[in-house]
Amino acid sequence: MVAYDISYLALVACFLLLAIPLLVSHYLKLGIIRETVVSASRMILQLIFVGFFLTVLFDLNNSIVNLLWISVMVLMATHATINDIGLDMKKLLLPTVVSFVVGNFLLLLYFNRFVVNLENLFDARYLIPIFGMFLGNSLRGNIVSISNFYDTIKRNENRYLYSLSLGAKKYEAILPYARKSINLALKPSIASMSTIGIVSLPGMMTGQIIAGSSPILAIKYQMAIMVGIYVSTVMTVTIGIFMTIRSSFDDYGILKEDIFKSTID
Repeated sequence: MVAYDISYLALVACFLLLAIPLLVSHYLKLGIIRETVVSASRMILQLIFVGFFLTVLFDLNNSIVNLLWISVMVLMATHATINDIGLDMKKLLLPTVVSFVVGNFLLLLYFNRFVVNLENLFDARYLIPIFGMFLGNSLRGNIVSISNFYDTIKRNENRYLYSLSLGAKKYEAILPYARKSINLALKPSIASMSTIGIVSLPGMMTGQIIAGSSPILAIKYQMAIMVGIYVSTVMTVTIGIFMTIRSSFDDYGILKEDIFKSTID
C-alpha cells in the first residue's frame, strides 16, 4: 500500500481553508492577515525548493555532499538562534556551533548505527530528515534556554553580583540561573513525551502510517525519535549555556556588556 497522491488542484482546495483565519482576523481585528499570507507564501517557496533539492540529494546519496548540507543546516540554525536572542554573533558563534554539532550530529551517528542499524551512517534518506528533527527541536530549546539565562542574570544583576561579593565562584553564582533556564527549555519535550500517542499523533508516525508502514513499525520509530529529540535537546542546551559562559563573563564572573547587541545595530 502506498499513500494517496495529492493533486495540485487538491492543494489549491487545501489553501482555500486559509480563508477561515483570514476572515477571523478581519472581523476581530487581529492584524495577522499580512503575516499569514507572507508566512504561507514563504512556506510554499521553501518547501518547493527543499522538495527538488532533497530529490537530487537522495539520488546522489554522496556522503561528502550530505555532510556539507548538514554543515549548512548547523550554520543556519546557529545564526537563527543567536540572532533571535539578540546577543553578539561573533562571541557566541563558535560555542553555539559546537553545541549543535556535539548535541545533534554525534548523537545522530549513534542513532543511525545502534538504533536504525544502518550500513551507511551517512545515507541521505535517514541522515538529513532525522538530523533536521533533532536540530529543529534543539534550536527551539537553545533559544529558550540561552535567552532566559542572559535575560534573568541581566534583570537580577544586583543579586548576582551580591552572590559573587559573598565569595561565590563564577560557576557557583551562575548555576542557579543555568539550572532554571535548562529546565524551562526541556519542559516542552518532557510534556510531548508524556502525552504522545493519546493526546497527539506526531507527524513522523502519521506520515509513516499514511505511507503504508505498519502502526507497530511507526510506533517504534516514533519512540526512538522522541528519545533522540529529548537527549539532543538536553545536550545542546546544556553545552550551549556552559560554553557561552566562557565568552560572556570575565575572569571575575562579571557579565560583559558587549555580549548584548547594540541597539544601534
